Amino acid sequence: MPPPSKIDQLPEDVRAELESRLVANGFAGYVQLSEWLAEQGYEIGKSAIGERGKQLKRKLATITASTEAARLIARAAPDDADERSGAIISLIQTEIFESLLSLEEATEEDDPAKRVEILGKAAKNIATLTRASVARNKWNMEVRAKVEAAAAAVDQIVNNGGLTAEAAATLRAKILGIAA
Repeated sequence: MPPPSKIDQLPEDVRAELESRLVANGFAGYVQLSEWLAEQGYEIGKSAIGERGKQLKRKLATITASTEAARLIARAAPDDADERSGAIISLIQTEIFESLLSLEEATEEDDPAKRVEILGKAAKNIATLTRASVARNKWNMEVRAKVEAAAAAVDQIVNNGGLTAEAAATLRAKILGIAA
């Protein structure tokens, strides 16, 4: 594994400012950024800064593309019932489970400390996914309860003579269609 770059070794605040300046400069002006770092007491060449600029630009492009894709999907295929989140959580849970099985099958020759580290990360991810799944299910139950309460309110209005049975049926179908 290669040693960490000089930029990775910068204090967090200096690295954050460098990355902020890279973005603000449109991923240009590496000589000036190298000079700025020298003023801060860090000797880092323009090539290293240029490489960090390329990495950062790729990350930002990926995030931008993912965000735009999510917006397009949300517009083209609304997911009011949050089915995609459930599917994603399920896929990730399956992937983690398969990774744990593979880890169990690893030989004793593997580094035990590495195994413990992997298990620790997996446990943390499983806990996070479980919380997300529980929160999603709780939200889904709350929405369903509210929808059913609204449908019951429509029935009550009908019983009190405020709506025709046909209008109530249409309204009830629309309300219940939210959680279907």
